Amino acid sequence: MNLPNKITVSRIILAIMILILLIFPWYQVGVEFPKYLIAQDIIVDLKYIIAAILFIIASVTDFLDGHIARKNNLVTDFGKVMDAIADKVLVNGLLVILAYNGFISIIVPVVIITRDIFVDSIKMIAGEKKGAVGASMLGKLKTIFMMVGLSLVLVYNLPFEIWNIRIADILILTATILSVMSACQYFLENKEIFKNR
Repeated sequence: MNLPNKITVSRIILAIMILILLIFPWYQVGVEFPKYLIAQDIIVDLKYIIAAILFIIASVTDFLDGHIARKNNLVTDFGKVMDAIADKVLVNGLLVILAYNGFISIIVPVVIITRDIFVDSIKMIAGEKKGAVGASMLGKLKTIFMMVGLSLVLVYNLPFEIWNIRIADILILTATILSVMSACQYFLENKEIFKNR
């Protein structure tokens, strides 16, 4: 396993750590995460701040593994597939948890997960004919907006929340729109694979 693939696997591990941190009933084992009052009525839970730090590290590895792979000609089908899996575990898992806890609209994970199923189906069929299909530019832009937006959600949209500027919501909405656009792009670029099937 080359270095970019090891970094990708480490992102999956970080994603699992984040999900456990946010969904495990810590109070049942006597662990209580402190909460802090930050400016006006903003109460910050330390659990989400820790999750934000882990998420930012995981997000950096998402760009790092791809950069190293392309720079050193280490791009593999395994890396493309595992990178997609790592992103879904990290982002989609977090989206579901944040929607369940009322941080974001439930519409966001529904759209994103539906889009991922649609795009992955296209990639799977296209892969039979052309090999593994990498991420499109729109898909990469979606990932950037989503990861920055989710990082801000985890830190309670600070410091923008102090001035009541919903930057996190804007970024996540933009990412959701881009995800739909990229799904359309994948379909148009690969529509020939559906002929005679």
